[in-house]
This record gives sequence, C-alpha cells and structure tokens, in this order.
Amino acid sequence: MRFGFGLVLAAAVACGAGLAVAADIEGSKDHPLVGRYDGAEIVGYAASEYDEATVLEGPFAPVDADTRSGGGFATLEGKTFLIYYALPAGRSTLEVLRNYQAALKAKGFESMFSCAAADGSCFASKSPDAAYFLGSSIGDPLTLPRLADDYVHNWFEQNARYVLARLDRPEGAVYAAIWLGESGRGSVAVVRVVETAQMEADKIVFIDAGEMQQAIESDGRISLYGILFDFDKDVLRPESKPTLDEIARLMASNPQLNLQIVGHTDNQGSVDYNMDLSRRRAASVVAALTGDYGVGGERLSAEGAGSSAPVASNDDEQGRAKNRRVELVSR
Repeated sequence: MRFGFGLVLAAAVACGAGLAVAADIEGSKDHPLVGRYDGAEIVGYAASEYDEATVLEGPFAPVDADTRSGGGFATLEGKTFLIYYALPAGRSTLEVLRNYQAALKAKGFESMFSCAAADGSCFASKSPDAAYFLGSSIGDPLTLPRLADDYVHNWFEQNARYVLARLDRPEGAVYAAIWLGESGRGSVAVVRVVETAQMEADKIVFIDAGEMQQAIESDGRISLYGILFDFDKDVLRPESKPTLDEIARLMASNPQLNLQIVGHTDNQGSVDYNMDLSRRRAASVVAALTGDYGVGGERLSAEGAGSSAPVASNDDEQGRAKNRRVELVSR
C-alpha cells in the first residue's frame, strides 16, 4: 500500500540574514493539540492521512543521523503532520522549549525524552556535539520541504534542542516531536505529530497449521493477517515468522497440497502500484518458504490482487487493515 503525501512548500525566502515571512503559507494550520509559540509563522507544511514517521525517543549516535536507524530512533505509523515555524527574533530555543513543554503538559501529554546538543544529552556518547546532527535526525533532506531553499538541517547551527511527548487517548496515542534550532539566519521550530490508531485486539490473529488446513479443505482458501511487511515495501518483518512456520508445517503434513500465495492491499495509492506491491509481497512469501523452509518451488505460486478484492470498507483505517492481507488458495 502507498499513501499520498500532501505537501505545501515553504513560502519564505532568504532576506538578508533571516527569513522574510508575511503570514502562514496557504493550506497550513497548527496541530490543535500542539499549537505554536506566540509570534511564530508557518513556513513549511506537510500532512498525510496515513504514513510512517521517525522520531527520537532517546540519545543517538551522530553517525546514525543520516539513516535515522539504530539506538534512539523509533518509527511510528498513523496520521502525520510536519510543520515548520519561523520563530520570532530574540527568543532562545530554551524559552521556546519550556513553553512547549508547559503547554503539552497542560493538555495531558507526558514527556518521553528531552535533550540539548550543547550538553551532550542528545547523544549516546553523552558528549556535546554539533547541532547539525540533531537537525539531520528530522528526516531525509531530499524528501523534506526546504527552508528558504535550503535543507532544514542547515538551520541547526547552534543551541539545538528537542522534546518528544505522548498523549494517550482511547482512539490511539498522539506523539509530538519538536526540534528547535538556531542559526545566523533565524530560529526555527520543526513540529512532527503522529496520531496513531488503536490496534484492534483481533486484527492480527495467529492461525496454526491445523486451522489453515481446515479452512482450505472447506473453503479452498484462507486469509492470513500474521504476515507483516515493512511500510510500502515487500520486506517481511520478523513478526511474520510464526505464521510462516505454520504454513511450512501445513505443506510438510500435506505433500500433495499446492498453494497460490495471493497478496492484497487496501485502496490507498494507484491501482497499478498496489497490484505490483501485492505481487512482490506474495513473491517474498514464496521466497521465504522455499529458501528458509525448503518447500518445493513447484508447489507454490505468487499472485498480486492489489485492491481488487476487498473484504471490508476502505473508508476507514479499520477496514483498510482487514483488506491488507495474504491469502492461501489451494490450486
């Protein structure tokens, strides 16, 4: 599945040593649970109904800043917002940070991690290091909106600070990550908010080989939700192993059984893209069963159905989650 990424580029331009900002850029808005520092202006904005985003949840090694992997990084999924603010002149990042922390606490958020580049608290080494690295941890500079036609991490020249806070709600947790940077051109706040959805208890059900066999004998097929992939990729996640183990056990106990592995997606993204992604995901399952479990390749085939065979409505995430599945079909 692939989800659209609505993007509004910064309308700010370089003006002398700082940003010339007349007003918030068109189509942008504050996140209602986070708000803004008084006098700040929105100069970059992006939002997605469902995507993944990386945040800092602890100290990290500067060498990992470009890849945003390793210790200190966490990847979240849900409704995402990315907002760039040009901060008013004369306000330190410490003052802005303390205001954000107080406002978030008043709204019920719990602080998970806070740090400053200058005192080393952002880094695994505990030693002070360049603010540039904290700016680099925001995301891939080639995919992020720019600030005054420059990569956003270049606005982190000094006094960089960060805070991550979480608000627990019945419908899912909300994470607010805020990066603050200073440079000779002005100060900025980068706010990333991820609204996660609560996982249904029965969304991913473990099905053993006996249940698979029973369903295939009665219906000729079975839908599996325990085979998981990296976001927007055909890479199997480690959590898929228990279900793959059971498929292999099913094949071993039924030597005459041949299966078609069918990948399904929701309707987010183009028809052609989803069809290709579902085919590649099915092929990854076949590759794992033949390569890791020794199942004969002649007994398996891979097919992608894309979003052509939904089992639930695609109007909400709950239904879309049911449509994202792998099916075993007897052939």
